[in-house]
Order: sequence, then structure tokens, then C-alpha cells
Amino acid sequence: MSIIKIKDMIYRYLKVDDEGNTQMEEPAVDGVDLEVQPGEFIAILGHNGSGKSTLAKHINAILTPTEGTVWVDGHDTKDVSKLWQIRKAAGMVFQNPDNQIIGTVVDEDVAFGPENMGMPTEKIRKRVEESLKAVEMWEYRSHSPNKLSGGQKQRVAIAGVIAMHPKCIVLDEPTAMLDPNGRHEVVETALKLNKEDGVTVLLITHYMEEVIHADRVFVMDQGKVVLQGTPREIFSQVETLRRLRLDVPQVTMLAYELKKRGIELPDGILSLEELRSELNKLAGGKRV
Repeated sequence: MSIIKIKDMIYRYLKVDDEGNTQMEEPAVDGVDLEVQPGEFIAILGHNGSGKSTLAKHINAILTPTEGTVWVDGHDTKDVSKLWQIRKAAGMVFQNPDNQIIGTVVDEDVAFGPENMGMPTEKIRKRVEESLKAVEMWEYRSHSPNKLSGGQKQRVAIAGVIAMHPKCIVLDEPTAMLDPNGRHEVVETALKLNKEDGVTVLLITHYMEEVIHADRVFVMDQGKVVLQGTPREIFSQVETLRRLRLDVPQVTMLAYELKKRGIELPDGILSLEELRSELNKLAGGKRV
């Protein structure tokens, strides 16, 4: 069974005009169909205003569709009686970890979710330890979150989510406020949880390099899914992505420009190692 299934989903925000009348805006998400299997790593790309964060909030039932249906772990998100099951199944990590961390000490913050679930103390301690170790923050368990770096704070926020053992984690632009080192830490943590622990991951981002290890990529524009495929399939469409106001990974762009100049390289090169290997082949086995 799919962990997430979205069918014909439309969402319109409400706005109030100058006379106090409420009316609906144009769809922020418009006719989206999407299905995610357990254990997948899914990336959702799009420029600002494309609808990707609005879509993410539906998976945690922060928002519910104006039209269409979203199922999470088999539960319809419009069914308020299933809200607790939905949020246990799909944990959410937001852009700014300061909006998600509420404890004055790291381990207290990670324990907050399990405590609200009514777990016994010993089980909470075990969950806190395993979660902080999973994100490599166990040695910081007695630290104040205020003294951590941005990347460390975001890893604590992720630990707070995985302490509740969700089947799926939705990361809504979790690296938008981080420096390159912090971004690397967070993405590596998400990959580790997915590959080693089998947690389904949905990563919403506009950083192209963050999605090259995803199983599938969905590209959104004006509320619609306009492209979908593997990272290689998506990044082979350089001109299409440019028209959508998106970049491609730097090494992919380098390979694309070399190909335009007559060097016979395959489309959609995703890593420096891959580019080096292809250039070595063209050089007759001589190391580039």
C-alpha cells in the first residue's frame, strides 16, 4: 500500500478584500496526482511560489484539500478523527529549526513528542538516545539548542520527529536557512534515515545538488507537477528547467556546456566522478 497517495488535489487560500469579504485565490496547488511507496526518497523541486510547500503541508494535514483527496498511510486527511494517526505516520520538519525546537536542553526537546504520546519514561529515554544517535547528535544531548549551529539545530529537529517513529518524514526546505556545511549535514542525515532505516523521505527544496540521490523527482510550476522522473531524467532537460526558472547541479551544467561544444558526453551527468569517468573514456583510458 502507498504511504502517500494524492488524487486530483486542488488547494486555494482564502483572502479578505478591503470590504471584509472572504474569497478564494487562484489555486496554489492545482490538480496534483502523486503516489509515494514506503521506503522511497522523493524530492520535490520548484521555484518560490510554485506550490511545493503548500503541497508538503497537506501530507501532515496542516492543510486539507479544497478539492480532491490526500491519503497518508491509508487515512484521508480530511477525516479529523484520523489526525493523530496521520501525524504519527508523517512527521514534518520545517525551514527554520528555531520554530520547531521548544526545549531548553537538546534531550528534553527530543523527548517532547514521545511524552505527548504517553510513552513510559524508560521508553522515552530509549527513543531519545536512538534518535540523537541516528542524527549523530548524542554527544550534544545536554547542550542548549541556542548554542548549536544551524545544521546541528536542524538535526535536533529531525531527531525530535524520528523519536516518534514516523513511517515518513517530510522536510520542507530544511536547508533554506543554512550554510553549505549545514545543508550537507541535513541531507546526509535524511539519506541515512532512508537508506539504513527505511524511512520514507519527501524532501522539498530548490537546491539541485540535494536531490541527485533521490529515487524520483517531481518538479512543480504554478501549482502543477510539470515534470517527474529520476534525477538523471530530470536533469537531462536543461533547457526545460531553465524555462521553469530552475538551475541544474553545477557538474551537470558543465557537462552540458562541454557537450554543446562537441564533446560526446551523455545527458544528465550528476557527479564529478561520473564526469571524470566519461572524460577518461574519451581520452582512451588516460586519466583526466
